[in-house]
Amino acid sequence: MTTAKARAVDGPDKPFRAAEIQRRDLDLHDVLIEIKYAGICHSDIHTAHGEWGPVNYPLVPGHEIAGIVTEVGSEVTKYKVGDRVGVGCMVDSCGECENCQKGEEQYCLKGNIPTYAGVDKYGEPTQGGYSTHIVVIEDFVVRIPDNIELDVAAPLLCAGITTYSPLNRWNAGPGKKVAVVGLGGLGHMAVKIAHAMGAEVTVLSQTLNKKEDGLQFGAENYYATSDPATFEKLAGTFDLIINTVSAKLNLDAYFSLLTLDGTMVNVGAPGEPLSLNVMSLIGHRRSFAGSMIGGIRETQEMLNFCAEHNIVPNIEIISADQIDEAYQRVLASDVKYRFVIDTSTM
Repeated sequence: MTTAKARAVDGPDKPFRAAEIQRRDLDLHDVLIEIKYAGICHSDIHTAHGEWGPVNYPLVPGHEIAGIVTEVGSEVTKYKVGDRVGVGCMVDSCGECENCQKGEEQYCLKGNIPTYAGVDKYGEPTQGGYSTHIVVIEDFVVRIPDNIELDVAAPLLCAGITTYSPLNRWNAGPGKKVAVVGLGGLGHMAVKIAHAMGAEVTVLSQTLNKKEDGLQFGAENYYATSDPATFEKLAGTFDLIINTVSAKLNLDAYFSLLTLDGTMVNVGAPGEPLSLNVMSLIGHRRSFAGSMIGGIRETQEMLNFCAEHNIVPNIEIISADQIDEAYQRVLASDVKYRFVIDTSTM
């Protein structure tokens, strides 16, 4: 087994502490990855704080992982020692159900195995990327293109694929008007990717504080949702709205911004239920959908797309000692636009 240094949390109100965790011996198709960088996702905060249900503490979060392969199992064919690789939000699935066979492992009918806060096929709790090493079956590892540095690659493994997948599925591209709700870790990636796909992009944010950034990322327009005139002016405008915020919204107001046959897709995951008036959808044959990351094939496709179009997130690198502070800053929307932990500081 490999002993990894990590940062763990012991309860919803506890600070992070230095810890050591054991990574399993390599099975035939496993790879051992030395983690170089790990992004901080809002999902990490929800889970660490116990907001999405019971948690088996101690917990090591982190599902935006970038590193180097240091050892491979005897039957591994996809990777070799020295390869630059990433791991996202899941580390295994049944591989047999209809969804897995389609390459949609994130929707495994038996439930995928999350990178942390799950239980693996050996019956052991999964621990995530706030650590120096991780062991993952090769089928759930992706290759990081050479022209993407590892520090900026890390957030692509969640923020990148979470926004790429719905933009890809709902055909964002030339001739399409796409609105992105929120300009945070997810939102700024959605703007960059939608712009690269050729769509006309508009940011809908509470204020105009980040307008300059949004336009620089590729948005043509930027509106404040705190201004009621925004919803009047933009009524019936958008073919696709990507909602990236993890907060309660007046969904009916946003549905009014959709065209005939337009779709609003939720990728943000608020901790409380959302309500809607079905008539807001029926009246113009609008749709409300949800989307969760992407399969392994699509994740690799996203990485290759970002490499081709020189798309990387805007990050702030922190040490392991700064995780608690970073969580507070994320909750205060005080980050531009993703925190990434340098795991050498573990």
